[in-house]
Amino acid sequence: MDPKTRWEQERREGKKARESSIIEAAERVFNRKGIDKATMRDIAAEDNVGIATVFRYFPKKDKLIVAVATHLISLEEEAFRAIAATPVTGIKKLEALLDHFLNLQLPELSSRSRFLEAFESYAAQQAEPLEDIQQYNDVHRKVSDAFAEIIDSCTRDGSVRSDLPIEETLSTVVNAFGIFSKKLSLQRSIVMFESIVSADVQLDLLKRMFLDYLKNPGSASSDL
Repeated sequence: MDPKTRWEQERREGKKARESSIIEAAERVFNRKGIDKATMRDIAAEDNVGIATVFRYFPKKDKLIVAVATHLISLEEEAFRAIAATPVTGIKKLEALLDHFLNLQLPELSSRSRFLEAFESYAAQQAEPLEDIQQYNDVHRKVSDAFAEIIDSCTRDGSVRSDLPIEETLSTVVNAFGIFSKKLSLQRSIVMFESIVSADVQLDLLKRMFLDYLKNPGSASSDL
């Protein structure tokens, strides 16, 4: 590689690293202060850069908000893709997907759910679609595509009951479980929502109920 090409590559990599660092800093600030109250100056301070640097990469706060959301939903796509590619039966992939939602309850991952919940609310309140929202929507569709692969696995290998409308049923189950796990994650720090049954126990019980309902008792892979 000649010096000029190497310099250009290092420059691109440096810009990408800086952009990623700003996005990660913004995620922390948005979760700590809230999307509405957080400022670009707060984010610059979090990342130890000048505010002009932040604006150079993200001229508007909304562009940075969408960039954070797109980054986080990209992580979801990676998780869904990895599960879809696992060489196990469809019902086992579905169990892994529900376990993924359970893992989002972990302290180091729960902030992801909190931000995406706040982002969806923020985006819905805007009079016009957020700038760059198409990037977020494009990645969200990729998540749906990966889920469709999991549904296809369940259909092909017969590990899910054939008397059910599989696509509709699995979509309902995953959406219901995902929403419930997200709500429990958000409520963990609110005293009024404390329960005699822990969130982990509730989620594990709900997972078992769903899987027992879905699995094909005649399939060799039905022993979960």
